[in-house]
Order: sequence, then C-alpha cells, then structure tokens
Amino acid sequence: MDRETVIRAQAGDQEAFTPLAGELTPTFLATAHRILRDIFLAEDATQRAMLNIWRGLPRLREPDRFEAWSYRLLVRACYSEGRRTMHWAPAIGSLAPDESGTPDPAGAVVDRDELERAFRRLSLDHRAVVVLRHYRHLSMDEIADALGIPLGTAASRLHYAMRELRAAVEADARPVAGRVVS
Repeated sequence: MDRETVIRAQAGDQEAFTPLAGELTPTFLATAHRILRDIFLAEDATQRAMLNIWRGLPRLREPDRFEAWSYRLLVRACYSEGRRTMHWAPAIGSLAPDESGTPDPAGAVVDRDELERAFRRLSLDHRAVVVLRHYRHLSMDEIADALGIPLGTAASRLHYAMRELRAAVEADARPVAGRVVS
C-alpha cells in the first residue's frame, strides 16, 4: 500500500480511498471466504471491514501499518459474521483451485473434501490464523500484528489448529465400528 495514498485517505480524500478499497476488496473477499467457508457471509464481512476501515482510517496512528490494521478489521468482521450466524452451508467445490485449471483426480477430490470437513471444525480463531499463514502467506509476525495478538499466541494458535486439522482428518479416516466396508 502506498503510504501517501493512505495519508490522503486518512484526511478524508475519497479519491485516495477508492484505489485502496479496490486493491483490498478481492483479497479480503477471498480471505474471508476461506475463513468463513460461505460466500455470502464473506461478502458481508468484507463489506463490514471496508466500512470500518473508512470510518476508522482517521484514527490510524501509523500509516505504514495500514495493511496489518486492515487485516485486523477484516478478521474481526469475520468473527462477527461467524458468531452472528452459526449456520454455514456446505461450500465444497465453490473455491476456485489456486494452481491449475486441470480437473482433479478422484483421490484429490476426496482429500479436499476430508480437509474441508476438518477445517470447518476449527474455531474462527484457528481458521483465521491458518488462512493468513497458508493462504495469504503472512509471516508469524505479520499474523500477530494483523490479529492484534502476541507472537507467541499466534504461533500457539497455528500449532493447535494444525494439530486439530490432522486429528480430524485421521479421525475421519478411521473405520467406524459396525460399518460394513464393501
């Protein structure tokens, strides 16, 4: 983010805020979708975050920290949307593949489904840290800054989230007693 543009937007310059919002919105929507697992909730969270950014921008003390501050507002909006409605419709297959346009082999679809089910079991705190680390590729320092938490807390959340994901995938893979496998 251009520091001068942020400073102009802080002063109430709507023309300066427009490119900031244009740059943030697609990334925010994708990030919120990955956290909330529902496109409609993600759209609401993104809109709420953009509104809160515009309203709170004059109070931002350090323009150089705009990006981390804006991610903090997005994650808070995701938390708010997630708590407001605990009904999350399945969104399997609604995320576009990040790498190639080739169809997935059947095994990869099953793996993605297992991971999706495990990811949905995570708390919003854990989802947020996993998405910021593995989708947005933020460093642990950047994650801590974006979430407004100590570095150790961010690292701990990531550790426990990954442990929960592994445990959930392994639990789903175990045969259920009495189930007939054909």
